[in-house]
Amino acid sequence: MIVAAVAIVAAGVFLWRRDFDTAFVIAALGMVAWFLNYRAQMKEITAAADLEEKNNGYEEEYEDPDDE
Repeated sequence: MIVAAVAIVAAGVFLWRRDFDTAFVIAALGMVAWFLNYRAQMKEITAAADLEEKNNGYEEEYEDPDDE
């Protein structure tokens, strides 16, 4: 996330200096960094949810019928 923020600030500096091509490239790289960070966060969240779902399903599937 920090890389994305630094890239956007750098792109702003290049825009201010009227170097539009460089600003575009750096802003695009910043957006790629942001999307990759977002993707990594979503992978962690879904992996944790899948693990929790798997653990909950395991407990429910193998309940002892004599506990009633």
